[in-house]
Amino acid sequence: MKSPTELPAAVPYLDLPAQMRAIRKDIDAAIGRTLDNCSFCLGPDVGQFEKDFARFCGAEHCVAFNSGTSALHIAMRLLNIGPGDEVITTPYTFVATSWAISYVGAKPVFVDAEDATFNLDPKLIERAITPRTKAVMPVHLYGHPFEVDPILAICRQHNLPLVEDTAQAHGAKYRGKVVGTFGAMSCFSFYPGKNLGAYGEGGGLVTNNAAYAARARSLREHGSTQRYYHDEVGYNYRMEGIQGAVLGVKLKHLDAWTRERRRVAHRYHELLAGTPLQLPGEADYAESAYHLYVVRHPRRDELKKHLEANKVGCALHYPVSLHLQKCYADLGYKAGDFPVAEKAARECLSLPIYPELTEAQIQRVAAVVQGFFQA
Repeated sequence: MKSPTELPAAVPYLDLPAQMRAIRKDIDAAIGRTLDNCSFCLGPDVGQFEKDFARFCGAEHCVAFNSGTSALHIAMRLLNIGPGDEVITTPYTFVATSWAISYVGAKPVFVDAEDATFNLDPKLIERAITPRTKAVMPVHLYGHPFEVDPILAICRQHNLPLVEDTAQAHGAKYRGKVVGTFGAMSCFSFYPGKNLGAYGEGGGLVTNNAAYAARARSLREHGSTQRYYHDEVGYNYRMEGIQGAVLGVKLKHLDAWTRERRRVAHRYHELLAGTPLQLPGEADYAESAYHLYVVRHPRRDELKKHLEANKVGCALHYPVSLHLQKCYADLGYKAGDFPVAEKAARECLSLPIYPELTEAQIQRVAAVVQGFFQA
């Protein structure tokens, strides 16, 4: 361990400039080609990225969108889910997962998380299934895969499609296989802070179903397969050409970046093992992409203030479980309905984790955390 005087004075929660500096030359060249070609909306850069990302996932098709939320929305449309239908999902994640269900007039039906990973608890799914259930949509939360096999078995038994929300799990593996191809389709976010992030908004829908892919391409472009001819009500959900160019450059680095995230996570494991924190673990079936490094403690809010006072960045993911959000008050849920999710919302805190984090920065974060518990 370095002495305190050798450690950096501040550690940002996220350092996108550090990532950009390492690839700036290639990014500038890729964006320059897009500008020269004036391919601003979809175009060859987006098309090439779709092929490359599908290959990365081991899938047949990738359809690029202007956001991960749009991809989730289209997933619901592809399954013809609508008013009166129900989709089982988790109350402990970003709200976009539930937005997609609400956008089509369906009802999100929440099932509590499991304590170890905060992912949807497979043991609680069947009791939530009704004749109105039309799909199950778990999230690979924080980059840790949900337990696919039991959930997929339930879906098959009840003839329900599985939609993977992979917005936080680019490159994560379940039993050695990259997540995103276990269900009928999966949806990714390429928001700038993601493991694979655009320089703006972006999303993708991955599937092995050619019919789904074809309809998704039509729906993202105003419900059209031929310009000015509209087969159904569609949307302006196209990915910009510049985002396709940026993602094409960054995808080449994703495997190396994932290895570096895992390096940081494992170093935190070592340095924080002696603290009272509940540290994130990996199930025996999982290889996490560590989109976030989330620790738990009942004094979370005090710890957050301590870190910030000592110039160590941190963040809350997510401080209010979705079933207690004002926007979903009409669903009739109340405090206590999903105790694991509610406890996680009270206790979880995200520490800095990104490929460029140095050993000295990791030690600084750990030293500040340790100082909180020694005070």
